[in-house]
Amino acid sequence: MSVLLALDSSTEHMALALVGQGHDSFVDADGGALASQRLVPDAMALLRQAGVALAQVDAIAFGRGPGAFTGLRTACSVAQGLAFGAGRPVLPLDSLMLVAEDARQQCTADGGEGAMPASQEVWVAMDARMNQAYVGRYRWTGARWETLLGPALTDPEPLRQLWRDEPPALVAGTALSVFDLDTGAARRFPRTASRARALGALAQQAFAAGLTEDAAHALPLYVRDKVALTTAEREQARAAPAAPTAPEGQP
Repeated sequence: MSVLLALDSSTEHMALALVGQGHDSFVDADGGALASQRLVPDAMALLRQAGVALAQVDAIAFGRGPGAFTGLRTACSVAQGLAFGAGRPVLPLDSLMLVAEDARQQCTADGGEGAMPASQEVWVAMDARMNQAYVGRYRWTGARWETLLGPALTDPEPLRQLWRDEPPALVAGTALSVFDLDTGAARRFPRTASRARALGALAQQAFAAGLTEDAAHALPLYVRDKVALTTAEREQARAAPAAPTAPEGQP
C-alpha cells in the first residue's frame, strides 16, 4: 500500500493529509494568506508526528484548482518542491472534486441516508467571488469519481437556468450559501465536514488509478478567463456521458 502526502490551499481553508500503510492523519486549518507561511512547516510536522520521512512517501498530491490564485500557486510550488526533493511524482487533484468527495463522506456518515450509491451524480458550485461560481459535475462509480463536466466558471443565472431545466439530485459547495440558487428537491451540502479527509481519500483514488505525473508538470488550473456554461457546455451537462471526460481548463 502506498503512503501519500496531500495538500490543498485552493480556498480560505488549508488542508493536509497523510494516508496509507496505517497512517491516517489530517489537518484542517485556516488558509488564505496564512497558507504560504504554514503549508511547509505543517506538512513537515505531520510527517514528523507520524514518524514518516519525506523519502518514504510514494507521491505528493495537491489541489490544482480551480480556486484562489495565490492559494493554487502555493500548493503547486510546495508540492513540486517536496516532490523534487524526494524524487517522487505528484498527483494533481481537482479541487471541486474534493468537495464532491466530502459530500460523499457526509452521506456515508448520515445513518438515515446511508452511503452514496454508485452512479450518483453530484454538482459542485463554489463561490468564485466577483458574483461568479466555479462549477463541475461528477459521478461516483463506487470506487472513484468520473468527471462529467470539468471545472469551469459561470455567472449564477446560466446555472439557475440549467438546474430549472434539469433539477440536480445532489449539490455541494459554498455557492449554495452565497447565491440564491434553486436546487429543487436536491440534497444540499453547503459546507464541507473535513476537506483534509476528503483530500486524503481523493489522493488514494487518484494513485490507485495511476494518475501520477512528473513533478515538473505540477501546474495550477485557472478557469477565471474561461467563459463557462456556453450553449455547448449546457448541452454536455444535460447529456452526461457514460464515459469520463477530462477536466477542461488551462494552466
